[in-house]
Amino acid sequence: MHQVAPAAPGTAGAGARTDRRFAIFWSGQTVSQFGDRISELALPLIAVALLHANARQAALLTALIWLPNTVAPVVGAWIDSRPHKRLMMIAADVTRAAALLSLPVAYGAHALGLGQLYVVGAVTGVGQTVFDVAYPAFFVTLIPRTGYVAANSRLNMSRSLSYVVGPAVGGALVQAITAPVAAAVDAVSFLFSATMIGRIRTKGLPPASDSHLPLRTRMAAGARFIFRHPVLRASLACSTTMNFFMYAAQAIVILFANRVLGLPAGMIGLALGAGAVGGLAGAVLARRAIGVLGLGRTIMLGAALYPSPLVLLVLAGGPHGKSFLLLGATEFLSGLGVMFFDIGNNSLRAAVTPDHLRSRIAGAYSSINYGSRPLGALVGGWLATGIGMRPTLLIAGVCGAAGSLLLLPSPVPGIKVVPEPVAAGDRPGPGSSS
Repeated sequence: MHQVAPAAPGTAGAGARTDRRFAIFWSGQTVSQFGDRISELALPLIAVALLHANARQAALLTALIWLPNTVAPVVGAWIDSRPHKRLMMIAADVTRAAALLSLPVAYGAHALGLGQLYVVGAVTGVGQTVFDVAYPAFFVTLIPRTGYVAANSRLNMSRSLSYVVGPAVGGALVQAITAPVAAAVDAVSFLFSATMIGRIRTKGLPPASDSHLPLRTRMAAGARFIFRHPVLRASLACSTTMNFFMYAAQAIVILFANRVLGLPAGMIGLALGAGAVGGLAGAVLARRAIGVLGLGRTIMLGAALYPSPLVLLVLAGGPHGKSFLLLGATEFLSGLGVMFFDIGNNSLRAAVTPDHLRSRIAGAYSSINYGSRPLGALVGGWLATGIGMRPTLLIAGVCGAAGSLLLLPSPVPGIKVVPEPVAAGDRPGPGSSS
């Protein structure tokens, strides 16, 4: 894998500089993650509680947020031909901040409607897609291969901690200052993230050697590599299945908690925050689980554990205390599972991806994986309208967990640690550990 010169092994000063750069990036992403938890609660509540959206309208908002991932292969092929991935990440953060800041402005002018909310959702989705596609190439210039699991563990620990505190803070902010104003907090967090990334200097990956080829040809190269690679192909099939069914549930879970269970915004936020302790536990325990079970088996365990707790919500109802506990338990177990899966799977994907294809592979992978989310959200809204919310949540939990079985025919279950490169032809040059 291409590594920035200051991070070369065996140089104490270089290691310190690498640590400082990662600490800056980590701090920016930690703040941004906390902001995200607020807007994830605020945007659906603006739709449901303030603008009186029905199940299909709420599902459409979720779908629009994830829809830009369908063009991620185009974005990835374009980004691979550019040297400055870091600047694209900064631009993505600033764009998302501007979109979110428009909500309190429109609300103050009594002009906020579902149309603007849909536009904001789509714009933040575009920003997220650009950031996510540029990120893998930036990450490998910041972290040596041997530090992938540790770095992903720390980043996901921040993500998990944000789920512990963020929803509770978000619920309180929504009640205290209204949802549109609370969304502005996430805008500030994006600006902080952009500032932190702007302070980091890395050598960066050079543009791909095939940058002169037509965009369509470069896009095809990323997709072709995924579908020919047994690990990436199985990982994508599993992730896509899980995401489809998890977002069928996510599109309606706040509506279910508010309308069916009768939980107020503050209690919903507390339940999600309490459940997210599982995510923090998963981030802390993932490295130990990988050491005991192996990398592949930990990924499989996480894939099964992430969606399956949704079946608990079928039992929710009656006293608010019971519903609160079941919602919290669902989030706890799902959070534990998703950390096991994400930390292991992200580290494995980084190790088997060639430098010259990183953004293209990220784009093609995201297009299918994340592209399943808006489709799942729309199907979730359609099913909830047709057969009810409880049966929809049950289907999502059972079918989502079945996605873990797609890893069985692949090499993934037998992989113990982050692998070394095995085929020189798939990498940009000698010495790479992609």
